[in-house]
Amino acid sequence: MLTEIENKKLAELLFPEVEKTTEYWEEKFPYRKLGKKAEVTRMAPSPTGFIHLGNLYSALADERIAHRHGGVFYLRIEDTDAKRKVDGAVDLIINALRYFNIEFDEGAGFGDDAEQNAYGPYYQTERVEIYHSYAKSLVERGLAYPCFATEEELSKVREEQEENKVLTGYYGKYATWRDKTFAEYEEALKSGAEHVLRLRSQGEEGKEITFHDEIKGDVQLPENIHDIVLLKKDGIPTYHFAHAIDDHLMRTTVVIRGGEWLASVPIHYELFHVLGFKMPKYAHTAHLMKFDEETGGKRKLSKRKDPELSLDFYRKDGYHPHCMKVYLLTLLNSHFEEWHEQHPDEDLNNFPFSVENMSKSGALFDKDKLHNICKNELSRLSEDEVYEFLKTWAEEFEPEKAKLWFADEEKLKSILRLYMGVGAKRRRKDLIFAKQVFELIGYFFGDESEKDEFKLGTEEEKKILAEYLNTFDYADDNSAWFNKLKAVADKLGYASDMKAYKANPEDFKGSVSDIAEAVRISVTGRANTPDLWTIIHIMGEEQMRERINAVLNA
Repeated sequence: MLTEIENKKLAELLFPEVEKTTEYWEEKFPYRKLGKKAEVTRMAPSPTGFIHLGNLYSALADERIAHRHGGVFYLRIEDTDAKRKVDGAVDLIINALRYFNIEFDEGAGFGDDAEQNAYGPYYQTERVEIYHSYAKSLVERGLAYPCFATEEELSKVREEQEENKVLTGYYGKYATWRDKTFAEYEEALKSGAEHVLRLRSQGEEGKEITFHDEIKGDVQLPENIHDIVLLKKDGIPTYHFAHAIDDHLMRTTVVIRGGEWLASVPIHYELFHVLGFKMPKYAHTAHLMKFDEETGGKRKLSKRKDPELSLDFYRKDGYHPHCMKVYLLTLLNSHFEEWHEQHPDEDLNNFPFSVENMSKSGALFDKDKLHNICKNELSRLSEDEVYEFLKTWAEEFEPEKAKLWFADEEKLKSILRLYMGVGAKRRRKDLIFAKQVFELIGYFFGDESEKDEFKLGTEEEKKILAEYLNTFDYADDNSAWFNKLKAVADKLGYASDMKAYKANPEDFKGSVSDIAEAVRISVTGRANTPDLWTIIHIMGEEQMRERINAVLNA
């Protein structure tokens, strides 16, 4: 072991450029002035360009915990792995979560806003000066040391450990640079040899820590005995080291993260203690699982196998953010569903969300249940809410078509009243997302990609349409219009009276319903639609005649 003086000399050799002390950073980022119950949470993704349902799942929990009692929810970007960094990834994260009405109070992406950057910078690559101050302090206290072991040497150690069937890693007698003399460290540094900085672990093999998880309760875990890397060869910190310092200085009080991080708790537990920090509360969430039809069991949602893992899947199709929130809250908190049934009109933000009620086991993602929730929740939205949601979605994902769809607000609202029943007592409950709505009503705007065939043939269809146009008067009400359809039926040998047709179908070519179907298919392209008279009057006489004449001239 080095003496106190030697540790300080080694720290100066390693970090000659570091002038700011850890006390400086503690004063620069004081504890936040928040209420007693207020929590500070964060989302801290890597900028890989892929944001998924699990991110939204955790972000919703973070946002609810922070905002329930006036706390702070911030965005930090953990970009220390340059190989995984994707340009534009931060904007993608912010925009994807904003689509689902999840907003950050501060953090990456806020430009020069001083208030929303008070605890920044929020990119880890811009915080290297801070990490080096704490690294230097650890060396000064004999809690970290430089390691010059080469990749070849480390591989040989691993092979030996595997051969002897012992725990792999850099620890104990395998930590060959742990207890070198000051002269040996000095000589290696002066030679210019590449090195990393390692933690001098204080853990003992066979001992355990008791860690309290906010979801799982008390968990017994082995102490960390590994001399983990704190700074890589280029001076950039590892995730473990950076996140401990960042969570402390940004004054994070609750960390919600995936269950796969539970195995790293012994490392983080030791880091917080050697750095002299109070640990935030940790909550390790259950994995989002999916029923696997091949095996009959459950498995984790997969980026490769499951397109529904990506948030783009939901954004591009236009799932309403409220519907997604309702569904995810049913997975996040066990008593949400009952609360929502009892308070269907209540703001979701009023739900008493708690970490303690989060699922301890795997949360099963069920697309059928999500779709049922979407159908129900969409049917509860007001006319203006439906209109504004569809407009916002279309302007982002179908900007050219949106100009046509939303050119006449009253026309589109009339269509929505007809197709979705908005404003009516009985609402349609089979629509799931925005794209589906526009596929349904696209024919009003010239989208005739689908066209059903008239069952009695093209020539018969043309006879009916020609006679229909001769009698059509846009001023007719629904009753007068239908009576003219009956007259067309009588003239062309179809039954205008359905009772007569059912009694003797062989006496007629068909019935008045066939007359209506010919008009319906020529105007809409579909054999099944809501009220045809209403469709024609929303569409307008000019467009209706264009459609029918196109069939007649074909």
